[in-house]
Amino acid sequence: MGAGYCYMWETIAMRNKTILEENRAYWTGRAAGYSEVNRLELATIQRERWRSCLREEVARHFPSCPAEELQVLEVGTGPGFFAILLRESGYSVTAIDLTPAMLEEAKKNAGALSGGICFMEMNAEALTFPDQSFDVVISRNLTWNLPHPERAYAEWTRVLKPGGLLLNFDANWYAYLFDESAQAAFERDRANSAARGVWDQNVGENFDVMEDIARRVPLSAIRRPAWDLEVLGNLGLEAEADEEIWRKLWSAEEKLNFASTPLFLVRALKTSP
Repeated sequence: MGAGYCYMWETIAMRNKTILEENRAYWTGRAAGYSEVNRLELATIQRERWRSCLREEVARHFPSCPAEELQVLEVGTGPGFFAILLRESGYSVTAIDLTPAMLEEAKKNAGALSGGICFMEMNAEALTFPDQSFDVVISRNLTWNLPHPERAYAEWTRVLKPGGLLLNFDANWYAYLFDESAQAAFERDRANSAARGVWDQNVGENFDVMEDIARRVPLSAIRRPAWDLEVLGNLGLEAEADEEIWRKLWSAEEKLNFASTPLFLVRALKTSP
């Protein structure tokens, strides 16, 4: 029994290591294309929409604290969209990603701002920062493809200072792989995008590879953000969700592309050490 137990955990560990390696390989291949998506965001009204949102969220929690005095960690920066907006707003920014190719794109996209952003290669589930290092931890579109998202939340909580703020923007991106009604809604999104002549961000660039990974990570089959609120509550944070945030942040094209998977915001406060 003991040997079987050890074998089970070795198998799980190997599976999760494989998922991380596959994620790194997939996002390495997508780095240039995904960077182009971020550059389009930076070149449109999306830049100010998101920048204003981030400022408002942080200022609501730290109303009298100057931006430059706040240490902000962005987890899963990708091509650097949030890191750029946060630095433009005056925050002290550390931005991490699992994929070196994404970090290179982020540095290029940040341009003159890159010198004021600390870019680091790091696993979101195993941060190397000391406890209570940051006032704010923020992420977008990351937790859904982690093999251990609950471990990531524990790590993000650990590095938050008492009184710190966690902001996580995400969606039920691959629910259609596990739910027939979600599958039908996803297919309607594809048809509506095609009918309107809108560039469909769910087509091309080896999405079948990402679907294969999504089938093996836990959150694809779990309805969120209820799961997030439960996990964060168990970690001792005061958490709430804004499931309408997509209405003010997404472009018309995004609302058409992703109608069946609306973006939500999980907002959590660390009220104790």
